[in-house]
Amino acid sequence: MLDEVQFRRHADAALEALKQRLIALEESADAGFEVEEQSGALNVVFEEPEGKFVITPNTPVRQIWISARATSFKLDWDGARFVLPRTGEELTPLVERLIHEHLEG
Repeated sequence: MLDEVQFRRHADAALEALKQRLIALEESADAGFEVEEQSGALNVVFEEPEGKFVITPNTPVRQIWISARATSFKLDWDGARFVLPRTGEELTPLVERLIHEHLEG
């Protein structure tokens, strides 16, 4: 298991990469969402349909948690990246899929 310093380093890098990707998507034509960073968490805010995703590191359990679409997704570090254990999806593709599903509604 990762120690706290290692976890924070990997989580910070993963969340920064995700934030940069989402900002790039947000700036593209009519993305339908805004990205906000607040106290170490990323918020994806939707106007239509209304909604909010929260993506945050959970240091005590060494996971990144995503609250989206009335569900909690808990991603584990697999030694190279954060993945959702039940599907194997990585952080950024998972968030992109959830955004698409929300917008397609």
